[in-house]
Amino acid sequence: MTPRRRIALCVDDFGLHAGVNAAVFRLAELGRLNAVSCMVAAPAWGNSAAALAALSRDKTELGLHLDLTEHPIRQPARRLPHLIAAAYARRLDREQLREEIEAQLDAFEAHAHRAPDYVDGHQHVHQLPVVRDMLLQALSRRYRERLPWLRSTRAAAPRALKPRIIETLGAAGLRRAANGQAHRFSGRLLGVHNFKADAARYAQLLDEWLAMAQDGDLLMCHPAAPTAEPINDALLASRHAEFRVLSADDFDSMLAKHDIDLVPIGKTAEAARSA
Repeated sequence: MTPRRRIALCVDDFGLHAGVNAAVFRLAELGRLNAVSCMVAAPAWGNSAAALAALSRDKTELGLHLDLTEHPIRQPARRLPHLIAAAYARRLDREQLREEIEAQLDAFEAHAHRAPDYVDGHQHVHQLPVVRDMLLQALSRRYRERLPWLRSTRAAAPRALKPRIIETLGAAGLRRAANGQAHRFSGRLLGVHNFKADAARYAQLLDEWLAMAQDGDLLMCHPAAPTAEPINDALLASRHAEFRVLSADDFDSMLAKHDIDLVPIGKTAEAARSA
């Protein structure tokens, strides 16, 4: 018999707007949520953070979704290509980065009333050169007794272009930088797509990701529930499609079909290996 596999379903972008927040609470109600990545300077963070923090810690981990490209706190937002170029040229200001990372960690703690269970990055910025160094320094300084786990961007589908690009931008570098610091990592990253899928296509992609999943992998998703208020979000149609699939009864059947259990990554995260 095929052994059951444990993966985590992680919703990114909590705090971005009311639709994302509503999706998080609905998926938590359905028992289909293991991690929530929080944008702590985004417009809808503060008014929903208390309700988020009240979710069961045994079932749902809360993490900082480090954001340097859309809603940073102290420094101007950078377009992702510009940030990547500056990171690889080692032209990012380390002191400004330190202040920004500390400010976002402060904001997380102020509203969640606890340290983050993990840290990842909006558009995967946490793994970029210089950024990862300043992030690891901040985490080691603040949480030495219990380090948050880190999201790995190792591709589950290495032949697919977008997952391979994301991994190449810093997965190995982050692991090398964390070596010796007792950080733990999620497994491979599932859920990467082009944000153009309708519900039928997203369900097909989800079935493919679950089929290739390994124990300890993380399924990243970006759902949003429909709301009465108008929302300006270029990804809104894709977010609605993801929510329809993830909140449908068929999702439980899909998990059962692939012998998969949803569990927090903290229960499966692996320790950093020597580079």
